[in-house]
Amino acid sequence: MEILSATSITKRFANHTALRKVDIGVPEGSIYGLLGPNGAGKTTFIRIITQIIAPDEGEIFIEGHRLAPEHTHLIGYLPEERGLYKKMKVGEQALYLARLKGLEKYDALTRLRKWFERFDIQMWWNRKVEELSKGMQQKVQFMITVVHEPRLVIFDEPFSGFDPININIIKEEILRLRDNGSTIIFSTHNMASVEELCTHIALINKAEKILEGSVKEIKNQYKSNAWEIIYDDAKDQISTILKEGFELLSHTRDDNMHTATIRIPAKTSPNELLEGLLPYIRILGFNEILPSINDIFISKVSEDTQRINPQTA
Repeated sequence: MEILSATSITKRFANHTALRKVDIGVPEGSIYGLLGPNGAGKTTFIRIITQIIAPDEGEIFIEGHRLAPEHTHLIGYLPEERGLYKKMKVGEQALYLARLKGLEKYDALTRLRKWFERFDIQMWWNRKVEELSKGMQQKVQFMITVVHEPRLVIFDEPFSGFDPININIIKEEILRLRDNGSTIIFSTHNMASVEELCTHIALINKAEKILEGSVKEIKNQYKSNAWEIIYDDAKDQISTILKEGFELLSHTRDDNMHTATIRIPAKTSPNELLEGLLPYIRILGFNEILPSINDIFISKVSEDTQRINPQTA
């Protein structure tokens, strides 16, 4: 079941088309990466979901219902452009924003206290926002985004400005939100985080969606039938014992340990590769090589750019 579906979303600004007939479906319970180069249209799409702007064409549905103002409380949104009232006390501001999300004062206070404890910033409750470091301000905005336990949480560059330790803390919280029933959409340039967290992705380039699906399916779609084999010293070089049609892509040696990358013919079982090698070498490791999300991202964007501007090929 999809918690959010977008159909033929188009948005224009003067002479610029930010989105062109974009269809996206976000499965319930997923962590959904919205990817693309700068200026591709990701933030515009997020602003349409959060009803900051409206599409010129197309429709968005939340849990099967056409997007409407009453869906605001189902959504938590952390924009890329951060902003808190610098002169307000941290706790006072957090409480104010939590109340705007529909929480009663007691419930808001209870939830906020737990979040302040989780992020270990209880001592900052009565300090002014301007006294907080950038990282702590971002933690405050993160907790305000999710304090009302939204069904759909949208993060635009959630790891921006965080050090590695706090990036891991935010990753853990994103996973915890998912485990507690929220669906997560996040836009980021941090491909390592996409690889680690996302179950599904969509890639937008030059206002159009050019790729969408589960991470597992997409990786399988773009794999190159390459396998890594780790083995110890052998009498014969591996290139001389490979059957016809099997291609040695690379080979490295570290003392008595060898690592070879081999591409097998299409529609060939990897068992055939093993059967051909086992009489000659002792295999210590055998792994399929799948493309990274970053590799797929670069390949698809380059391919799409050449499609649109063939003179650059």
